[in-house]
Amino acid sequence: MSSDSGRYIGSHSPVVAEGWQLKRLTQPSRLFGANGIRTGADGRIYVAQVSGSQISAIDTNSGVIETISPMGGAFVAPDDLAFDDQGNLFVTEFTEGRVSVREANGNARVVYGDMPGANPITVYNGRLFAGECRPGGRIMELDLYGGEPRVILDNVPMPNAMEVGPDGKLYIPIMGMNEIWRVSLEGGAHEVVATDLGVPDSVKFDSQGFIVSTQVASGQVLRINPNTGEKTVLATIAPGLDNCTFIGDRLFVSSISGQINEVLAGGELRSLVHDGLQWPMGLAVGDDGQLFIADGGYTYLLTPGGTPQCIGMLFTPGFPGFSRGVIADGPGQFIVTTGNGQVASWRPAEQVSEVLAEGFDRLYGLAKTSGGAVIFVEGGAGRVLLVDGGKVEELATGLNHPMGVALTSDGTCLVSEEGEGRVVKLTSGGMETLVDDLQKPQGLWVEGETLYIVDVGSKELVAFDLGTHARTVIAADLPVGAPEGVVPKFLKALPPLTGPMVPFAGVTAGADGTLYVAGDADGTVLALKPAR
Repeated sequence: MSSDSGRYIGSHSPVVAEGWQLKRLTQPSRLFGANGIRTGADGRIYVAQVSGSQISAIDTNSGVIETISPMGGAFVAPDDLAFDDQGNLFVTEFTEGRVSVREANGNARVVYGDMPGANPITVYNGRLFAGECRPGGRIMELDLYGGEPRVILDNVPMPNAMEVGPDGKLYIPIMGMNEIWRVSLEGGAHEVVATDLGVPDSVKFDSQGFIVSTQVASGQVLRINPNTGEKTVLATIAPGLDNCTFIGDRLFVSSISGQINEVLAGGELRSLVHDGLQWPMGLAVGDDGQLFIADGGYTYLLTPGGTPQCIGMLFTPGFPGFSRGVIADGPGQFIVTTGNGQVASWRPAEQVSEVLAEGFDRLYGLAKTSGGAVIFVEGGAGRVLLVDGGKVEELATGLNHPMGVALTSDGTCLVSEEGEGRVVKLTSGGMETLVDDLQKPQGLWVEGETLYIVDVGSKELVAFDLGTHARTVIAADLPVGAPEGVVPKFLKALPPLTGPMVPFAGVTAGADGTLYVAGDADGTVLALKPAR
């Protein structure tokens, strides 16, 4: 990992077999998303990254990113962070429901482990305050040495990144009410400071004592008078803003997708970290030739030669939810599998989605039959299912973590079984091994008589001839899966936002035969096609 990268790129560049060429359609992401940010005593910005279980520090002058806590390290899904005067770094681990600390000497330990939806955190005069970003969440003062916490405020609807103001009161953005509240550090009734916002998800204070708050739904950065609630728009960036921090009077704003911008006078922006993809996962080519990218909480369309354009995210009306697998389903329509265990039809331009089936555990790839039914993989339960007209039928069970699914020209269903390192075909009598000796096969695609397999264990794209059973590696050293020697942390569910957040390296093809692979390791989409 290069010191100025901040995210896994891989020890080698991808290589392709003779007769093939490869092109990155998106530039590598420098962060695994950007959630809570905080200025350290060294003047750098520290960034919590839920999807990568990573914490990084950024030099705002040089742009160099240093990994402070890497993927596979001490923290799982860090969402917000705060320093005390001794240089101890306190972290909320969202999916684990706990608050931990990285002490100045580098040791890590859990401070408090019973905080479902642990998210907002701040330190004030040596006192540690944290909260739960969930319906009915709590705001608490935590004992630094393991004693019982003290509840300051209970039954709070989705509180997020909070801060103590110049008046010594705690100011809290309340996402569930679209308001900002304040409360005494000793508890008691809250006061409403500001209303009619754009779904506030952070509060910080500038040098003049005004609130600065990011709005996750509207994409605005607001300056708010804490006495009157009067609002001024400092900048409008894009929906998905997460947090903000100051270095002196310089204001920096993070976005869930991974970009960090400095807000300049007049609402102008200076990019510190460019926007990027957090995973990506499922891919599908629409009737218009545009590439649909499922990237968890975001979805994009990529026009040949262009850059990804966001067409929906968690706070977009009609968005089906954290999206993983995807197939095209006619003009302007897609079918996705979601982190909440649903199969949904989605029309982004109309901001309308419809649940086709739900109640499943970790859905991954899907395919559509010639008759219009949808076959999908339930990895958590080891099943392959079919939904048609609202009726769900079980096609296979007992698989070891199935992930990808594809249909041959005669309608035979093929499934990648990551836990067994193979691809099976479903038959009338059950299933048979079609391709074995794989490591961790995920995405599948059938083009003509060739099956393409993304093996995240070997980091290869394998071509398998369905007629002769000949096998060819057409690309190696792909940016898929975890770095060598790293066991990524399992990201548990975040109700009501999503179920478990687990990656999936998908593959698809365009009408011209170009193959597209989701490079979930470095946030790129790769295009492979025969050299001409």
